[in-house]
Amino acid sequence: MKHLLGSRITVVWFLLVAATAVSWEMGHGAGFHDLRLASASIIVIAFIKVRFVILDFMEIRNAPLPMRLIGELWVVVICTTLVALYWRAPH
Repeated sequence: MKHLLGSRITVVWFLLVAATAVSWEMGHGAGFHDLRLASASIIVIAFIKVRFVILDFMEIRNAPLPMRLIGELWVVVICTTLVALYWRAPH
């Protein structure tokens, strides 16, 4: 049991759960007074979670370097694009 709680996958799973709780709280007004900033932060947290899933649960962390770079680049490009589109949208 001690090995299970100390494994990387378990730690990442707890981080994903904590990130979900943080983003849920931000969605309910905790942490930011500006709704746009809170929303952009939630998008970024979501893509941090996506990165953990890609690296650890899809086992890309130890994959050949080009595959890992494609995964990392995808996360950065899509997250940046979504945040930029969100900020440019009229509110």
